Amino acid sequence: MELFLIFISAAVVNNFVLAYFLGICPFIGVSGKLSSAFSMGMAVTFVMTLTAIVTWLIYHLLLVPDLVFLQYVSFILVIASLVQFVEMFIKKVSAPLYRTLGIFLPLITTNCAILGLALFAVMRDYGFLDSVVFGLGAGAGFTLAITIMAGVREELELADVPQAFKGVPITLVVAGLLALAFMGFAGLI
Repeated sequence: MELFLIFISAAVVNNFVLAYFLGICPFIGVSGKLSSAFSMGMAVTFVMTLTAIVTWLIYHLLLVPDLVFLQYVSFILVIASLVQFVEMFIKKVSAPLYRTLGIFLPLITTNCAILGLALFAVMRDYGFLDSVVFGLGAGAGFTLAITIMAGVREELELADVPQAFKGVPITLVVAGLLALAFMGFAGLI
């Protein structure tokens, strides 16, 4: 039951994008089309889950107790390496998807949500399995948020939006409304 609560908390209640406002760059940049948004969400979920595993191992097996000051540097190196791995994999498996994600794929490296995941797991003193479930839940929450946003933005292309709100303004309004909607889950866990 505790693992389920960690997953739901990371995915819905404390959604990294809509509650902590981490990972906004790919959230806004890639949410124009539903297919590319979902693919980006899956890539981020994969990286977040692997990051949770590898950073837990590094922190608990290498850094504690004498080298904790290397936490940020080691976590950033792990994230950068994992993103390179995912980028090479997507380029090899699906060239059209690689072109669709474009510059946003390397931006996963600088996605503060992934570093936040590693740091939150350490701060909350999660065990190994808790950390993995937390990473999976955070990735699922990112995928949920970016997919909802992409669906709304695709519908807005067909809507009669006032000229002053077309483009970035309506995107930011929708992001704010999504964040407000997800605030309704606050306090559940």
